[in-house]
Amino acid sequence: MNKLPLFVTPSAGAEKDPDDENEPREECGVFGVWATGEEVAKLTYYGLYALQHRGQEAAGIAVGDGEQVLVFKDLGLVSQVFDEQTLSSMHGHVAIGHCRYSTTGSTTWENSQPIFRTTSAGNGVALGHNGNLVNTAELARRAADEGLGGGRADQIATSDSDIVGALLAHSAADRTLEQAAMDLLPTLRGAFCLTFMDETTLYAARDPHGVRPLSLGRLDRGWVVASETAAFDIVGASFVRDIEPGELLAIDADGVRSSRFAPATPKSCIFEYVYLARPDSVIQGRSVHSTRVDIGRRLAREHPIEGDLVIPVPESGTPAAVGYAQESGIPYGQGLMKNAYVGRTFIQPSQTIRQLGIRLKLNPLREVIRGKRLVVVDDSIVRGNTQRALIRMLREAGAAEIHVRIASSPVKWPCFYGIDFASPAELIANGGGADSMEGMVENVRAAIGADSLGYISIDEMTAATEHAGSEMCRACFDGNYPIPLPESTSMGKAVLETMLKSGPQAGNPLEAENANASALRRP
Repeated sequence: MNKLPLFVTPSAGAEKDPDDENEPREECGVFGVWATGEEVAKLTYYGLYALQHRGQEAAGIAVGDGEQVLVFKDLGLVSQVFDEQTLSSMHGHVAIGHCRYSTTGSTTWENSQPIFRTTSAGNGVALGHNGNLVNTAELARRAADEGLGGGRADQIATSDSDIVGALLAHSAADRTLEQAAMDLLPTLRGAFCLTFMDETTLYAARDPHGVRPLSLGRLDRGWVVASETAAFDIVGASFVRDIEPGELLAIDADGVRSSRFAPATPKSCIFEYVYLARPDSVIQGRSVHSTRVDIGRRLAREHPIEGDLVIPVPESGTPAAVGYAQESGIPYGQGLMKNAYVGRTFIQPSQTIRQLGIRLKLNPLREVIRGKRLVVVDDSIVRGNTQRALIRMLREAGAAEIHVRIASSPVKWPCFYGIDFASPAELIANGGGADSMEGMVENVRAAIGADSLGYISIDEMTAATEHAGSEMCRACFDGNYPIPLPESTSMGKAVLETMLKSGPQAGNPLEAENANASALRRP
């Protein structure tokens, strides 16, 4: 049988919701399964459902049956991309899945994942990536030097993930995919959790710093890997262990093989604990929910205030609000109701609707908050637009006082490892020209209209994770980047688009997507 993987045609493009620009953007979710006697495509679908919070721009699944790889991906949510008929047609014993938020490369079908490439021997390689590389331009030049590319110039994949997939498939021309990965992975700089596969074998790799989480789970008749342990619960898998920084796993009929491609120098992202991960996940042995509750307790000790009611900004502020109430003795209550059916939308709202802003997602319980001194607990402040609108809404609903408490330190620096924060100039903590922490906090308080404002300190936030600060990445809070950044300006989400616009080059991998994949896409 032909070993060339098949692609499925994308549907019409989707637009991102501009209301979400006020929030920290997540990265991506990856999932993989190797199992016999299981519907691996459906297991992957449910695994991605559990990871949907990590990326809402696109979703995809690749399945291998020992002879070929079938890939189905599209723009949209997991539930929008897949249906029963599609999943039932994807047969095999190995699969990977991906839900995307873009950190390198714009929101186009070509940049959706899993990435697919073919080796010179005709074998398929599918790859999913969570994180962000800092040497993307260097890798693109290397791919160009090796003559990768071809196809149609109007279909261009411009993500760091696509470059990795191209180099991986190219390196596997005369050796196993596992050997090719062991040579390629040490050359990648930045944050990466990878799941990739060929027709028979599942692979998983985590960067030497372990910036993003990745774990191994056990099924009755196989194995799973996932960005978060919450995905194991939904597919009935048991947690085995975290995949170590600098480790490559290969999973096939012989079991799990572990290889180390680099020494571990742990720098786990602290923002995973604060906001990104699901509260029912466990990272490095520490419950995310317990961490957030403890942050709330510590926040209450650092920034006490007299109040009548502690309310969270749902859902991400809820555990910290519980902890704040427990420590302060102020009653906890639900003062805001969240519309469970809003989430992220791919429908462009009208200007009239957009002006409603936060009211689309949150609505105050007037009888609960009227006349009360509120302590409002949220996970973070980025631009401040959400908090400003929320405070205005609470005052209109009758709140007597509004004291804001933030369960993270001030976000002052961009992330280059997989979170799409605003630029430094757009971050509210950098505005106002204050030359002290007290001055900055006062500027932010005045900007959002709160009666008082308190952030948890970096040290207390770190202590709540029960891990040493030296083993955490806190760059968005303190500006100390654990993975060196290139001195050139060739970084950012549009780095590859920028290179492309600089002029076509013979053999440049940015000129088009893989020729084999293009030829096999159904009209």
